[in-house]
Amino acid sequence: MMSSTVTSPGIHPPMRIASLEAPQSWPPTIPFSQPEPESDDGNENELLSVSWNQDYGCFAVGTSNGFRIFNCDSFKETFRRDLRSGGFGIVEMLFRSNILALVGGETNIQYPPNKVIIWDDHQSRCIAEFSFKFNVRGVKLRQDRIVIVLENRIYVHDFKDLKLLHQMETISNPKGLCCLSHHSNTFVMACPGLRRGEIRIEHFGLNVTKQINAHDSRISCMSLTLDGLLLATASSKGTLIRIFNTMDGTRLQEVRRGLDKADIYSIALSPNVQWLVVSSDKGTVHVFSLRVRVGGEEASTQIVPFQSPAIVQQNSSTPFDPLSSPTAAANANSSLYFMRGVLPKYFSSEWSFAQFHLPEGTRYTAAFGLHNSILIVGMDGSFYKCTLDPVNGGQMSQKEYVRFLKSDSQRCATR
Repeated sequence: MMSSTVTSPGIHPPMRIASLEAPQSWPPTIPFSQPEPESDDGNENELLSVSWNQDYGCFAVGTSNGFRIFNCDSFKETFRRDLRSGGFGIVEMLFRSNILALVGGETNIQYPPNKVIIWDDHQSRCIAEFSFKFNVRGVKLRQDRIVIVLENRIYVHDFKDLKLLHQMETISNPKGLCCLSHHSNTFVMACPGLRRGEIRIEHFGLNVTKQINAHDSRISCMSLTLDGLLLATASSKGTLIRIFNTMDGTRLQEVRRGLDKADIYSIALSPNVQWLVVSSDKGTVHVFSLRVRVGGEEASTQIVPFQSPAIVQQNSSTPFDPLSSPTAAANANSSLYFMRGVLPKYFSSEWSFAQFHLPEGTRYTAAFGLHNSILIVGMDGSFYKCTLDPVNGGQMSQKEYVRFLKSDSQRCATR
């Protein structure tokens, strides 16, 4: 399916994003279209995509005339590129470095949606370009790998020399579902398998492939922990979220978003593997308490400092402790937990510990911030920060709201 791969020589080590602290337009010397005069009118700039960086500290948005990067704590726009040739339907960050993966939107004249651009903003140029016969559905980055997702195939490239290392077929995957681990000593990838409801797990460093029959319906959303040992999944029904051990495929926990069918927009697992947050088209963000633990859990609370792209070997002798904690308490909000096995299945599934209600009709993606905060970005250009009570749960309180695509963005906080 790949028609060509064009690389530019001299891939320099990524820098921290400290140099990207002010909105700016494309320099006139680079091979993109001439910069468009900056416009702060959000109504003229349609939002095409939203994606978090690997530690949820920043998010990138693709717009109809470029892209922008925002810092979440404290909230501010840190970087902007505006151009005349069109926008980007995919913008993937590599932590807070100068390296970005870009895929043009449908109307991008110079970079159509069947090309992936690896952009080095330190050099202000494209350092690699991948072209395909079909549109790109997703791109994921690690310090050592570039993963490109087409509708029926996934390609894994070495970041150092761009060599193609792996390719695999999947069932039809129009959403570009794929997720990666981000610890330097584990390289785990999860993606749809070849059958409906099946997920393929690749432990590349261990040379282990695992197939998990996660759901009866097609997979609609998935997320890995930072070390890749836990996987959370949802199906097109959108009522249940399941958590699996990626080493042996064991289902460790099942939580219930609701009884009615829903479109799950996002799933995120907290870095300390204590919480799971889910957003859907029902306008409510749900937070669930996890009852699983990971061997070497302390390592899961930190992300390895960013280094230059290089081959990182996975330690095949790493011990994996049992992931299910038999002494863990049940969900504090599930008073029927003691009757499991007696009640119907939808009662035995655990319900959410905390919730936050949003206006319906907008697609929202949620993640974890600092100090028990939940971060939410809407495709209407809205940003919310709310606080989770880790003891009592219940309705989360809104602490911050920003309309980040409007020139008169008002930052509001309630204490």
